Amino acid sequence: MSKLKTMQTINLGQGVILDMASIPGGSFMMGSPEDEQGRYKDEGPLHQVTLDPFVMGRYPITQAQWRAVASLPQVQRELDPDPSRFKGDSRPVERVNWYEALEFCDRLAKKLGQPYTLPSEAQWEYACRAGTNTPFHFGETITTDLANFYSGLQGDYLEETTEVGSFSPNAWGFCDMHGNVWEWCLDYYHNSYRDAPPDGSAWETEGDSYRRILRGGSWFSASKICRAAFRNAFCPNIRLCSYGFRVVSVPPRTLVTL
Repeated sequence: MSKLKTMQTINLGQGVILDMASIPGGSFMMGSPEDEQGRYKDEGPLHQVTLDPFVMGRYPITQAQWRAVASLPQVQRELDPDPSRFKGDSRPVERVNWYEALEFCDRLAKKLGQPYTLPSEAQWEYACRAGTNTPFHFGETITTDLANFYSGLQGDYLEETTEVGSFSPNAWGFCDMHGNVWEWCLDYYHNSYRDAPPDGSAWETEGDSYRRILRGGSWFSASKICRAAFRNAFCPNIRLCSYGFRVVSVPPRTLVTL
């Protein structure tokens, strides 16, 4: 099943490009079945979600992209142009909190005249799965040939981030959906999917805490934590060297120069 139809290219200036992919709307089963190995209770109940089309970054935001947008006029808060522990233009930006990720989106949106934001939890999982229903978009198991994660005795443990796109994309063209850095989503954390929005929008009513969702696992995460259905949540003002993000937008646009 392939739904990826259109690539979008945004020129951020100074030779920095942001690659986006357009995803047609559709339905999928969100969460995990009760017999999935490594499953946590808050991944259920398994439920159908139907989403409208959206556009999403093919990779986590890189340090070069972060610097380019951090140089734009402030909307609500200041941004450190170089927050990351593991340096590299093509590595994902990290040590970015939820509010700073939204500030990045707001600056980009203001300059381009088009909405940009963090993905909803449902949008993120829909894009990650790319039509699959296995624990990982590449199948039942994960190896260090497929993703950057804490592998224990199963392969090389890098102990740091890798350049985005170092591993093969899923069927819809998205890279680094498992491992590398956690990715902030818009939603508050709720300890189950009961009464979750059926349309894939962000669940923005406060749940059992004021924590916000992160998805995908990181270079520091064990294999079961990197599954498509796993849900992490943390205080939105926390910065860690395993926390990054990617952006979404509606509608698509082909080329914009800052």
